[in-house]
Amino acid sequence: MSFARKVTRRSVIGAAAVSAALVLTGCVAGEGSGGSPAANAAVESGTLNIDFATYNPLSLVIKKKGWLEASLKDQGVTVNWVQSAGSNKANEALRSGAIDVGSTAGSAALLARANGSPIKTIDIYSQPEWAALVAKDSSGITTVADLRGKSVAATKGTDPYFFLLQSLAEAGISAKDVTVQNLQHADGRAALENGSVDAWSGLDPIMAGAEQKGAKLFYRNLSFNTYGFLNATESFLANKPKQAQAVVNAYEKARAWAAVNPDETAQILADVAGLDLAVAKTVVLERSNLDVDPAPGEAQRKVLAKIGPTFVETGDVASQQQIDDAVASILDDSLVKQADASAIKDS
Repeated sequence: MSFARKVTRRSVIGAAAVSAALVLTGCVAGEGSGGSPAANAAVESGTLNIDFATYNPLSLVIKKKGWLEASLKDQGVTVNWVQSAGSNKANEALRSGAIDVGSTAGSAALLARANGSPIKTIDIYSQPEWAALVAKDSSGITTVADLRGKSVAATKGTDPYFFLLQSLAEAGISAKDVTVQNLQHADGRAALENGSVDAWSGLDPIMAGAEQKGAKLFYRNLSFNTYGFLNATESFLANKPKQAQAVVNAYEKARAWAAVNPDETAQILADVAGLDLAVAKTVVLERSNLDVDPAPGEAQRKVLAKIGPTFVETGDVASQQQIDDAVASILDDSLVKQADASAIKDS
């Protein structure tokens, strides 16, 4: 069923349930909670550094609507939006402290956590089919097996890269039998179009744009796409928990809004990504499941456990123990469980 046809009530119902529970227990902010001063204080002042990305439509909705700015301005919080060109770039920004909250694929978040980046996944923003293997229609490449001895563009540290590795393994081809050109997603598309590579492991919405221009998605596999993970640094979660809660609240407001405004969601994506509206609709309505359970949990843990050994085999992570530790520690559903979309003001 397409996202457009789903009637999403999870966020609204969840928010109502949380609000009702708070009323029944009397535990409204600062009222009989007995918590620490930080827990009872107003939203922390300062700057919230948060990313937006064309592969994360909910981030575009939140930025466009100005909800975080409207909800946090009274507490002296400035919202600084930073664009992420890919999961690898979001991870770099999180590790360096340039952003507090960033959007990645699940695979990329696991890779970062396993290699020591102190991040936690606080919300699942989508369950997309955003990666596939792409070639020119005239290339003669029709199966993964045809990639043996060929050059393929892929952005290392992102879902398309790991999609490529899983696809090769499934076809019985060693990664050493393929020349991987490490190019950022948009550059990978350009390399495919100008003939610098034989194939590209693509990412939407850039991939949908290439498809419209005649490129062929010759191998697709939904199970090789990991979820969209919204990640935050541990220092941000510890020092500014109310800002973190506001971010998750905004995401749940955006999820509910996008469910009843799919065409406008597609238009927002089209405007930011420079896409034809028809292409943006393909991405939002057909290849982005935004109506996913936002709480990081067992479904994501299973996906991460499945892909983790691949990182060790390729040398991207030194040991399986690092993978196991990361899988056990990366997911944090506490903010989603307390999410209240109604707490987010309209601009």
